[in-house]
This record gives sequence, C-alpha cells and structure tokens, in this order.
Amino acid sequence: MKIRFYFLVFFAGAINLTSALAQNPAQKLEQVFNRTHKEILVVAHRGDWRNAPENSLHALLNSIDKGFDMMELDVKMTKDSQMVVMHDNTIDRTTNGKGKVSDFTLEEIRKFKLRNGLGRVTANPIPTFKELMMVAKDKILINVDKGNDHLPEVFKVLQETGTLQQAVVNVGDNIPYEKLISTEKIPAEAYIMVVVNMTNPDALKIIEGYGNSKKSVIQPIFNTDTLSNLKQLPQIAKNQIVWLNSLWPSLNGGHDDDLAVEQNQKPESWGWLLEFNPVFIQSDRPADLIKYLKERKLHQ
Repeated sequence: MKIRFYFLVFFAGAINLTSALAQNPAQKLEQVFNRTHKEILVVAHRGDWRNAPENSLHALLNSIDKGFDMMELDVKMTKDSQMVVMHDNTIDRTTNGKGKVSDFTLEEIRKFKLRNGLGRVTANPIPTFKELMMVAKDKILINVDKGNDHLPEVFKVLQETGTLQQAVVNVGDNIPYEKLISTEKIPAEAYIMVVVNMTNPDALKIIEGYGNSKKSVIQPIFNTDTLSNLKQLPQIAKNQIVWLNSLWPSLNGGHDDDLAVEQNQKPESWGWLLEFNPVFIQSDRPADLIKYLKERKLHQ
C-alpha cells in the first residue's frame, strides 16, 4: 500500500509540474464568466469512471492527465460529519461494503474499497472531499454535486483548500434564486449552478431569476426535445452561462453520448446540443467529446 500511495503522490506531483504550464483553472473560469473564453468546456461525469472507479482519486488524476476541463464529483456526509466523495446514499453499488454513508464514521468508511466500472473491487479507498480538492487545486475545474443539504460545509472545504475560485457548486433543482439566497449563505465569490427541469411550468421564470447572479450557471434538463421553451435557450445563452448534459436520454431529449459513440450519430447528439450555445457539456465520454469538439475548432 505504501508503494501505491507514493506512486499516486509522485503522479500528482508530475501532473502539478506539467499543469503549471497550462492555464490556471481559476483564470479559465473567470474568463468564462467574462465571456472571453470561447471554447466549449468538457466535464467528466464522476471522473474518468470507465478507466478508474467513479469519484476516486484515480479518476481525478486521470481527468487531469487527459486534459479534461472539469471533473464532476458528488459529496455525502459521514456519521461524524466528514464529507466524502460518493454519489449514492449507500455504499452498496460502488464499494465492497453495504450500508448508508451516514451510518459510518470516516475511519470506518475508509476501510471499504471502491469498485470499478465492471463492478470489480479495486484497491482504491473512498476519498474525502478535502483530499480530492487538494489534489485538484490549480490543476482542474471541479463541479460539486449532491451537496445541496450541506452547502455550508461544501463552501467551508473549498475555502479551506483555496479552491473556491475553481469550483462550481450545484445548489439544487428548480430552486428560485430569491429563495436560495434567503435560505442559504452563499459566499460572494462562489460560482453556483441550478438544475432546471424544462418541463416545469416555471422553468423560464426560474432561469430569468438567476440573471441577478453574475456567478451562476443554468443547467436545463429535458426528457423530450419537443418542448417549446427549448427554443429560447440559444437566446438565454447570450446572457447566462448554460450547461448541458449528454449523459443519458432523459437529460437531453435523446441526444446522448451513446447516440454519438455507439451509434456514431455525433451530429444528432453532440452537434444538436451545440445549437443551444452551451459553455459546458457534461459527458460520460469526455475524451470522445473533446476529439469531436477539436474537429470543429471548439476545443484546443
């Protein structure tokens, strides 16, 4: 285990050296909101999970090494109020253990090992949120998901690790901006994102409300591409930062990653999403998506 640990430390150090030559992620995010960054940013959903366990340190290191713009990760709280990186409320699917995250202390939960995409147990432990943010610092943008119930703790970790300016934090689904700021203390320098279901009758009203925030991202989701309000997204994207998902059909009306890769219908999938002028696209096929965007001169 010591050899593995030292290897990861060395690997992270090597990435830190090479990334120093690249653009600082905080500067990149600032340029996005200043509208001076013209590329589409690719977000690796739960990290490079096809080649490493999802939400693992290994997945983060792969994401950095492969040049993904951002890694999406999920956070949960342990019994002793420690934030770990985990998508589900339980550890059943992704580890060799069973039970709720909230039923274990950090010391207890660290004894379990993560499974890879094939369901096989690996040597990777469940990382803490703070550990991953320290490795990500100055190397890659981070999207923090599933932390809606613990926003003060999420922002505290980002502030303690000096990574607040390179992270976008999901604050909830379909929550109006006025309600958000009346119930949560959002740091003035924080970047936030709201998920808006476009089937919601108030979807456009919710999106408009976030126009009052200069550091907010709008994530529209839709299970059909026939909604009339989708026609307004290109205009919305002229004034607000739009994030789209190519993960699975229920989030993009059927214009998903599998359509692009497995069925080789990239114009009908990623090309269709580009018509809405997104700044971010979250994908389970980040390397393939970057290759496609480079061919269209939309990514370096």
